[in-house]
Amino acid sequence: MPIEKPQYLINVCASFRVKGEAKGICHKKGSHNLLGYFEEGILDRDIDARVVSTGCMKQCENGPIVVVMPNNWWYQEIDSEDKVDAILDALENGEAAEEHLLP
Repeated sequence: MPIEKPQYLINVCASFRVKGEAKGICHKKGSHNLLGYFEEGILDRDIDARVVSTGCMKQCENGPIVVVMPNNWWYQEIDSEDKVDAILDALENGEAAEEHLLP
């Protein structure tokens, strides 16, 4: 039986490097603390999505970085529950949260 693929994959930078160490701006600004909030928001809104933490996305100056696939929406400075809510509220309508997109 094939695994069901979600409509969206939400990638949250956790700043992991090649040797497995968490270094960098996203980790230092607490991006990993928002993973649970993303999960709760996805369930509350019934969005067909999965959230994962990733290695460094090489956008440290704009971190924490969140990328929504398959739309390739790159969000910058996602460091609060309010910003997560903005992303998820837009995603409910199949849209990007324009005010938080990486230029």
